[in-house]
Amino acid sequence: MAGALEGLRVLEVGHIIGGPFCGHLFADHGAEVIKIEPPGVGDPMRGWGGLYKGVGLYWSIIGRGKKSVTLDLRHASGQRIFRELAATADVVVENFRPGTMERWNLGPDDLAEINPGLVMVRITGFGQTGPYRDRAGFGSVAEAMSGFRHLSGEPDRPPVRVGISIGDALGGTQGLVGALMALWSRDRPGGTGRGQVIDVALYEAMWMYMESIVAELDKLDRVRRPTGPLLPGIAPSSVYPTRDGEWLIIGANQDSVFRRLAGVMGRDDWLAEESPYRTHELRGAAQQELDETIGVWTRDHGADELLRLLAEAGVPSGRIYTARDIAGDPHYAARAMIVNVPEPGLGGETVPMPGVVPKLGMTPGVLTRGAPLLGEHNAEILGPLLGTAEPRSYEVV
Repeated sequence: MAGALEGLRVLEVGHIIGGPFCGHLFADHGAEVIKIEPPGVGDPMRGWGGLYKGVGLYWSIIGRGKKSVTLDLRHASGQRIFRELAATADVVVENFRPGTMERWNLGPDDLAEINPGLVMVRITGFGQTGPYRDRAGFGSVAEAMSGFRHLSGEPDRPPVRVGISIGDALGGTQGLVGALMALWSRDRPGGTGRGQVIDVALYEAMWMYMESIVAELDKLDRVRRPTGPLLPGIAPSSVYPTRDGEWLIIGANQDSVFRRLAGVMGRDDWLAEESPYRTHELRGAAQQELDETIGVWTRDHGADELLRLLAEAGVPSGRIYTARDIAGDPHYAARAMIVNVPEPGLGGETVPMPGVVPKLGMTPGVLTRGAPLLGEHNAEILGPLLGTAEPRSYEVV
């Protein structure tokens, strides 16, 4: 079935993760995403991360469903052709440092003259304005300056990386959200009919998820600290050991769920009127001793047995999954969350990758191919503009 965004044309001129992740989301839902890459080298993501037969496996995912066109935007010929493409597009996604597109005569004012309805998503470390606008900024820096890294890890250890490029991915996601808002503003009944600039700063994309940390500073004079697996003052909600060396996460802090946990553990005394755990507030105050007691109980059971007991009792719980657990999980399979997609760079050999999120009932998205070969769609996209089907004609741009 067609994706919800079928009919939209998106020009992705970004690189690495922030911009390409935004384009990846557009492509998943059916938009035509034309990825503009430097001739001869392409996006560095093609060769980053885990390589299989020379193909970056994350590139296969973040580039899936896109069309690749090679243009050198540092030269007038490439800029001219890009402007011709922009005249036909709905959205441009870029994640260069502020001023780069303007130096190439491809800034929002330049493109608006050609296409007043064009929406331009600009993803940078610190945004298009403010005293830090010209600083280089990767997702890791955004994670640090948003307060996210400060809260990651254990309280007595240095801050840690969470293991994925979460800052870049959230920045790309916010780029998609902003673009869809701008498209609705343009096209709704009585809409403006005009595009606009979406200014996404990676540190802000992280900051908006940081809950009430500044409110706590202002009103409570409290700086939130890293707490490892705990949710401070919310108990029980942590990770607990099992007899076979695994760890399970259990969340039973809500009163009704805590009663179910007490029942499965045989601790009716925890529900008595005089119990130190009878209310949410009391459990939070006694978090350490409560978690230790639960840990003694879980350590006497294997992980499979615990998961069965807790599921039957209606207590939220789960393993700490590795990639191997995910690959073999029947729920992931039932919801098509691991999809084997043919990869052009591997001659059509399939690569397992995440399914489309979110799930739309009528237009669930389209996953038919992995990432394009470099310049694979030059003839299809550039041929009509240049009036030729001769591939050599494209090498100058």
